[in-house]
Amino acid sequence: MTDSLMGYLEAKGHIYPLCVFYEDTDAGGIVYHAQYLAFAERARTAMLNLLGFSNRNIAERHKVAIAVRHCTVDFRRAARLEDRLKVESRLIRIGGASLGFEQKIMRDGEELVVIEIFLACMSLETFRAQRLPDELRNVFSDYLDMNEG
Repeated sequence: MTDSLMGYLEAKGHIYPLCVFYEDTDAGGIVYHAQYLAFAERARTAMLNLLGFSNRNIAERHKVAIAVRHCTVDFRRAARLEDRLKVESRLIRIGGASLGFEQKIMRDGEELVVIEIFLACMSLETFRAQRLPDELRNVFSDYLDMNEG
């Protein structure tokens, strides 16, 4: 499935293109550090949509939410106002109640920011960890990068 607003799926991942807007930058025209996490969140949400899910339908059907458990961010180079970027997302781990991603924010093939983020599936009733729904696990397992997993 393709949708230009959602980027596109590749063999073992997802590519999400974006443009840096004024609202993404600080007074010097440099992307504000927290904005990289927002870019990564948008990319993961787009990937989920292209795989046939949304955060809303997961919550309604399975009574679970996917929440950030842990992340590390390696800032290597700055992005600037009006840069054309892409977020490359790869699934690197599937656990009983968790997913792990590596996301690279790139400009012209250069890694600007590398994020490793681990998400936990949690019950919306108890707010405790809950096993990933099988349909989500099955779809994501096709995208697990075994070089990292």
